[in-house]
Amino acid sequence: MVMEYPVEAESLRKLCYKSMKRGLDFFSSPCHDSYATTDPVSKKTRMSHKLPTFQDAAGSRTRLDHSQTLPHDSTTTLALSVPQNPLPKKKGFQPNSLADEAGFAGKSGEILSSDQASCNKFYSDTRKSLVKHPVWKTYRVLSNHLGWVRSVAFDPSNEWFCTGSADRTIKIWDLASGKLQHTLTGHIGQVRSLAVSNRHTYLFSGGDDKQVKCWDLEQNKVIRSYHGHLSGVYCMALHPTIDVLVTGGRDSVCRVWDVRSKVQIHVLSGHDSTVCSVFTRSTDPQVVTGSHDATIKFWDLRYGKTMTTLTHHKKSVRAMVPHPVEDNFASASPDSIKKFNLPGGVFMHNMTSRQNTIINAMAVNRDGLMVTGGDDGSLWFWDWKTSHNFQQSKSKVQPGSLDCEAAIYAASFDVTGSRLVTCEADKTVKIWKEETM
Repeated sequence: MVMEYPVEAESLRKLCYKSMKRGLDFFSSPCHDSYATTDPVSKKTRMSHKLPTFQDAAGSRTRLDHSQTLPHDSTTTLALSVPQNPLPKKKGFQPNSLADEAGFAGKSGEILSSDQASCNKFYSDTRKSLVKHPVWKTYRVLSNHLGWVRSVAFDPSNEWFCTGSADRTIKIWDLASGKLQHTLTGHIGQVRSLAVSNRHTYLFSGGDDKQVKCWDLEQNKVIRSYHGHLSGVYCMALHPTIDVLVTGGRDSVCRVWDVRSKVQIHVLSGHDSTVCSVFTRSTDPQVVTGSHDATIKFWDLRYGKTMTTLTHHKKSVRAMVPHPVEDNFASASPDSIKKFNLPGGVFMHNMTSRQNTIINAMAVNRDGLMVTGGDDGSLWFWDWKTSHNFQQSKSKVQPGSLDCEAAIYAASFDVTGSRLVTCEADKTVKIWKEETM
């Protein structure tokens, strides 16, 4: 009895032959009627792998040699054979496959574009110097809030931290024990942003009620209010050296306040949509903002004007974080996570992986560990130097919560960088630390 085998689709076979021809045209000489010479290194690599076998009509199994011509009805996957290495190899680097040696073919034999090939070359170089990081685990869950937890800020003394929630309250927690110390009430909308001063005993808060409040932590009451925003206040940051508060909101502007006199110094206007992320520096650019209009702006704090506008992102920039030591920062949007140099704002590179979700929170410590939290509850850990994602965790919602309430809205490291606090949509605050062996 003659066994019948499925015949490969005509379009797929043509596509495979077309890919082979393009690869040969790319790596061989301009003369199209001559094939490239066989590379001894490639031949040795091919011979070291087990060759595929196919079964003929008589039932005998025959090993397929690379020098043989593939039959038209064969279902064997066609692979691109690259004769020479077009990219320079560094000393001490040994490719483990033809695809790694060529830097052109991806996994499972798919053909990549030139941009993707260059990115793979960069990623392969960075992976050689990867630093092994310990695994981070949740060790404490705080569940005293009655609404989504939207913001977090740490005390400079590293003794306590505060969280703002959709239940219109601000709660102060002891970092060592996780016990609730105080609950501050006064907002009439959800609290979206917090900042603790390292120069005074002040806590600043902003929310959907358009209010920016200054709390005296010695008296636990509001001592100043800053009026001017026309919509909700989504982000805020304190200047590291002078008594200036910067707030951004849904009214598409960033406002600069004098902390002591409550005077509005500047209105930084130029964004076309909500300003949802901001950070400050002691040197120019002293104010950097990210917006839903997919742009990042550097601001001159003296004149209140735009210095530079970065348009590398394609979607809204909801989170940014500067490195505490190096002169660069990272920004996140649903399309990618990018790193930029400071003060010029020169684009450095993208992160090696894509989180494929709306990223609401970013944090980085002095050891070069960066975390990003998304709307789907994913918490990714990155190595800042190599931009490599070494851990992916999924937040577990509390019993009684919906799966869609696993979103992470805020994240921050403590002063030492050994503890991580995440604020989530299941009304909990989770504290993470490195897993000890």
